[in-house]
Amino acid sequence: MAGERVKLQVKERDRRGSADARRLRREGLIPGVLYGSGKQPHAICIPERELRRVLTGQGGLHAILDVVLEGQKTTHASILKDYQQDPIRGHISHVDLQEVRLDKPIQASVNVQLVGEPAGTKEGGVLSQVQREINVEALPMEIPEHIDLDVSGMAIGDTLRLADLAAMDGVTYLDDPEETVLATVTLPTRVEEPEEVTEEGEELPEGEVPPEELPEGAAEGAAEPAADAASGEQGEPGTSEG
Repeated sequence: MAGERVKLQVKERDRRGSADARRLRREGLIPGVLYGSGKQPHAICIPERELRRVLTGQGGLHAILDVVLEGQKTTHASILKDYQQDPIRGHISHVDLQEVRLDKPIQASVNVQLVGEPAGTKEGGVLSQVQREINVEALPMEIPEHIDLDVSGMAIGDTLRLADLAAMDGVTYLDDPEETVLATVTLPTRVEEPEEVTEEGEELPEGEVPPEELPEGAAEGAAEPAADAASGEQGEPGTSEG
């Protein structure tokens, strides 16, 4: 289970906009927004190292963040609602935090991790993970960091769906149990070898017509001069009459 509460100190920011966000990132701060139920959202910024520390802890992306605004004592129990990453560096460039009630269920996406080696792969089959995340509902402290799926019993041709996933206390699976395919073991794809080109399939020089497509008699007529030239036959030399 996530079940981990991590204190996160943040600062409120007065200005918004892309220019101010770039300035904050140059200073090692990540811009974000803290949303609350029926409350005015807070524009915040978080030290990059601090944010990385809490999101790489035991609770991962599903940790409960006890957010404290600088200069205040009130703690806001929150979760990571959404985040954006820099397309080049891969670092988090913006975060949205959502304040939650610990006694009210929330919905979240949870990773599915395959465990074990299928029997079918030992016979030449290929294991494929079709769905990597599923949607669940649970109390904030009960959202699992990930869900394990045992695939060791899968043979070639087997399919595991959400319906095959073991139930978890306090966690409700929200996706269609029969339509949500999690993993399959199939035969490897066969690669067809290209057919060898036979003499009959050889291409002719550009502009040349195959003999069988020539009009009747044309092929023989075209061959006679070549035959004559090959035999060296010439007409008898003529004589001039005086």
